[in-house]
Amino acid sequence: MINNMFLIKALLLLGLLTAITAWMRSGRMKKETSPKGKSQISPPELRVEPLRGFNWETTEPLQFRPFKPIYHITMALKSTIPSDLIVIDRNYLPRIRERQVTMTKHANHALGCLPCGIEAVQEAYSYLLDYLPARYPTIFSQDGKLFHNRVTGISLPLLPPEDPIAALRSLGETVEDDMFFLRETAEGHQCTAFVCCCPSGFDPATKIGKLLKDIHGPVPSYDKIGPSMERYFSRLEVGKSASRVNWSVTTNPGLFNVSGNHVNKGDQVEEDMEIDIDKAQVRMELQTMTRMPKTRAILFSFKTYLCPVKEIKAEGLGANLADAIEGLRKGNAPEMWVYKGGIRWGKGVCEYLRS
Repeated sequence: MINNMFLIKALLLLGLLTAITAWMRSGRMKKETSPKGKSQISPPELRVEPLRGFNWETTEPLQFRPFKPIYHITMALKSTIPSDLIVIDRNYLPRIRERQVTMTKHANHALGCLPCGIEAVQEAYSYLLDYLPARYPTIFSQDGKLFHNRVTGISLPLLPPEDPIAALRSLGETVEDDMFFLRETAEGHQCTAFVCCCPSGFDPATKIGKLLKDIHGPVPSYDKIGPSMERYFSRLEVGKSASRVNWSVTTNPGLFNVSGNHVNKGDQVEEDMEIDIDKAQVRMELQTMTRMPKTRAILFSFKTYLCPVKEIKAEGLGANLADAIEGLRKGNAPEMWVYKGGIRWGKGVCEYLRS
């Protein structure tokens, strides 16, 4: 009898301990997934590393000098991590103000969304409003209902607007990066939405609804990398991303340029035109490709950097840039010399760089 009672008590105690352990595990799991305690970014591989103590006003822009004596059109992708999706520097506030003006004056060219792109835009909105406070806690914060930008003074609802254009506009005045949203179809990847305030020689509104191969139709020798780009986008995993740098020279410092920077077939061209070297810029784009977790849309984003040609020369890289400019007509895509405008400004810029 005593042994039976002892056995019953032991079983009851074991059951109680099991229940307590299960309850504690359940509470811990809820705490780990609670949006109040941590960033809501998921799955785990998308967590970002915070830049604590970050000061945007003293942070210099990234410096790219991708000058090679012979130009080859290649994907030239480098693996990156989710933390590096958005880069902020001392140009942040003036660039955001310029983007606000651009989206007001050129809304039909800077913003666009197809019905099939709405869900991806809303996902990116939620993702970035979680990402930014996690990455840059000195600039951005949340209070449970609103997202706050300490630099611009703008607050946004955490829930994405039903109107995708409103969501895109909010993103456009929060980050400097232009964004194109792509979805995979049987024919290839299609542009379904965009916010673009820094087009260089193309009208973003003409790209929406088009496939990658058609978007890049004017680009010489794109067929050499087009199939590889499609395969890469198809294989890109959530939590993985890649970047590349594109460059050219422009004869004006304007960021919003829907025509003029490129020379397309049929355009009338003034060869070897006189250049105002004070306005000449090396224009570079840091392009990033990211897979959205829920919709699996591809977010193709890019941040534009401008560097005066005079500054390149002052760095002692004048000859390197001159060789790279002349190298546009060498390599596997010699038509780039005309397309990028070298036929117009190449002679004048190279003469200055070597003087």
